[in-house]
Amino acid sequence: MAEELTPETPEEEEPIKQRKNGLYPGVSDELAENMKSGWADTELHGLEPIPQAERTAARRAELSRRFPGDRLVIPAGNLKTRSNDTEYNFRPATEYAYLTGDHTNDGVLVLEPTADGHQATIYLLPRSNRENGEFWLDGMGELWTGRRNSLTEAEQLLGLPAKDVRELTAQLAEATGPVRVVRGHDAAVEAALTDKVTAERDEELRIHLSEARLVKDAFEIGELEKACASTARGFEDVVRVLDKAEATSERYIEGTFFLRARVEGNDIGYGSICAAGPHATTLHWVRNDGAVRSGELLLLDAGVETQTLYTADVTRTLPINGRFTALQRKIYDAVYDAQEAGIAAVTPGAPYRAFHDAAQRVLAERLVAWGLLGDLDVEKVLELGLQRRWTLHGTGHMLGMDVHDCAAARTENYVNTTLEPGMCLTVEPGLYFQADDLTVPEEYRGIGVRIEDDILVTEDGNRNLSDGLPRRSDEVEAWMASLKG
Repeated sequence: MAEELTPETPEEEEPIKQRKNGLYPGVSDELAENMKSGWADTELHGLEPIPQAERTAARRAELSRRFPGDRLVIPAGNLKTRSNDTEYNFRPATEYAYLTGDHTNDGVLVLEPTADGHQATIYLLPRSNRENGEFWLDGMGELWTGRRNSLTEAEQLLGLPAKDVRELTAQLAEATGPVRVVRGHDAAVEAALTDKVTAERDEELRIHLSEARLVKDAFEIGELEKACASTARGFEDVVRVLDKAEATSERYIEGTFFLRARVEGNDIGYGSICAAGPHATTLHWVRNDGAVRSGELLLLDAGVETQTLYTADVTRTLPINGRFTALQRKIYDAVYDAQEAGIAAVTPGAPYRAFHDAAQRVLAERLVAWGLLGDLDVEKVLELGLQRRWTLHGTGHMLGMDVHDCAAARTENYVNTTLEPGMCLTVEPGLYFQADDLTVPEEYRGIGVRIEDDILVTEDGNRNLSDGLPRRSDEVEAWMASLKG
């Protein structure tokens, strides 16, 4: 990683960020003058709007109707420090990306109230200044981090006026009238509004933006389809290299899937769970540093995030050597049957909870049939929730730009609502027998199985967006054999 230079800055200018212990003590007048000129004009002209520009405009219009007379402030967020002076890759706040389609750090969308609605303006970092040397001396200058769109280019791409974000906090500090801000993403913006906002009003904005995403439009569904297709290819990549994973660790699986996510999308949508053997009984095993052993199962829970930030969320539990043992198959088939029941319950007009209840009933029936719950009948087990010792989690969640999408929605509009066409949710039952669970036969211990698919509610039922991957145990074995062969 290259080291930044140390500039000499005139007293009247804002000091450019420096790194301590740089090898250059300063910049000569001659070099500073030399760096100002001799650069081609790279301004882009005649840019076409981004594909979702009409959608984002409609979303902003709906937001305007919901909060008439209020100034609305939606930040993208800032870079987060990983260590010392290195940062994590930036991913904008979902609310900001949903309303703008922009993915750059430090951006802020502001809706200023007008007589007949709102005027939306996006505040962004402009191109780096070449006159004061910012573009090559500042660690965030374009020579260091890459070209940014000019404000004019941003206006063409995003379809709304763009201004310099560095002027925004002073303007917000002077603002009058009611203001709402999406909190938790930009401390400077929140500080400028500290005496103008209330937690209750801001929470209403956050809830509204979460609930606005409950029903996906055609563009969003297309992006989820892309995410699922790329995810399926990532799972195929993993199966092809399971022998290399056996020679190394779960990290080989993680890296293999990550390659597909970065090549075909923006990133992984969440930390990949590459859980082999007993690690499959840990719901969110993301350390991925364990052994991969023939004869055991691999629980792979992973999703590609598209360039527009929509993510898949898919799980398959695979026999590492390509063949289930009799016990593994028995447990796997129980989870498969539970998932089938859950998916069948995803229909428009059905209670949201129906798919969870259907899947849990099947799992409770199997646990009772296997003698793991004494002489209790299924109804009593479900009443007391005793199956949860081994099923552990809910059977699914909303999916979209966040893997757990719409999380701030009101309970009555999420888990207590009815399903509508355009909603997309996961159906992911599982059975997990912990390695130290003395209530089950020894041969069960250390086996974890989850099967998860992304299900779109349609006008007449549902569609499995991730059906590019097999689910039935015999189909899984045949699929793995064809890839390894």
